Amino acid sequence: MKYPKEYLDEIKTRLKVSTVVSKFISLKKRGKEFVGLSPFKNEKTPSFTVNDEKEFYHCFATSEHGNIFDFVMKTQNLRFGEAVKYLANLAGMQPYMFTKQDEEREKKWKEYCLIFDQYVEFYHDELIKNEIHNNARNYLKDRNISKDQVKKFRIGYIEKNPNFFEKLRSNFSEEALIGTGLFYFDEKKKIHVERFKGRLVFPINNISGQPIALGGRIIEKSDYMAKYINSPETPFFKKGSNLYNLDFARKLSNKVEYIYLVEGYMDVVSLSSKGIENVVANLGTSLTDRQVTILNQFYDDIIICFDGDESGYKAALRAAENSIAELKPNKEILFLFLPDSHDPDSYVNKFGKDKFIDFSNQNFIEIHKFIYNHYY
Repeated sequence: MKYPKEYLDEIKTRLKVSTVVSKFISLKKRGKEFVGLSPFKNEKTPSFTVNDEKEFYHCFATSEHGNIFDFVMKTQNLRFGEAVKYLANLAGMQPYMFTKQDEEREKKWKEYCLIFDQYVEFYHDELIKNEIHNNARNYLKDRNISKDQVKKFRIGYIEKNPNFFEKLRSNFSEEALIGTGLFYFDEKKKIHVERFKGRLVFPINNISGQPIALGGRIIEKSDYMAKYINSPETPFFKKGSNLYNLDFARKLSNKVEYIYLVEGYMDVVSLSSKGIENVVANLGTSLTDRQVTILNQFYDDIIICFDGDESGYKAALRAAENSIAELKPNKEILFLFLPDSHDPDSYVNKFGKDKFIDFSNQNFIEIHKFIYNHYY
């Protein structure tokens, strides 16, 4: 029996080669690579290299070469299935047991992905191509978000009276469509409603880049509508185990050692538009230990930069108290408070990339000092 390709790909996506190899041998950073003594031969001069960007290891002494599955199999004398189970556990994933339940879940997952792909693509195209939505495009223009950024993040816009449910219903069951969280059934009106109608939508991707949820923002002032809403949790989307833009940001971890954690989608998009792409956002909940663990798989330092108002400070304090227990050796959790009640979006748009980075480098505070200063 074969493991689903998507399952194996996600393991490789979640784990750097250096993370796996360093469990068994000591590595030192040298340029873009890591070096160490070969696990395949006794030696005094390191001939073993790891390249996270290219996702392989190579031993110049023995010509051994491969990916994380090869490494675990060869160094730990494991069969492929055993190596997969070990690495899945290391990546924080559920084991794949080849049961009927697993096969059914895999089938539902593929259907879930198809629905999200079609939904995201349709409303992204609507925002870019449909002249009716000039209000949404003007809103983004006023927020200094370019068309390139809209395309990069596949931002979309859903009109106030959409009917995409009926189009999808010809290919998918009602149960499958409701199960995505994109729709709900209005018992009073006896109709299916699109949860994000009248909103800009920001696709929330899993670590492999597959959209699995949405964040939605209104573009007009409203006394009765929440400014932001997120997808409800589903079997394939857990807020506390995902981060917005992680699929992009993880690819930069070979170039920079720190990542910014911000509160909002617009913070991420604005920082990215100014060239600060090592940034992610949590999803409307308090920072979880799972999110910290995921970020630490890629980055040594996490700089938490929430909004500069009172609620942002309180969110930062909760994040500090929730994450300090997860602090690992050689890892740092830092906090950055912007001046004059700025948030990352407003600050980078007013002062630019260099000023934001300079302010960050001069004003971040270590987690222990932050907690100590607050209580003492």
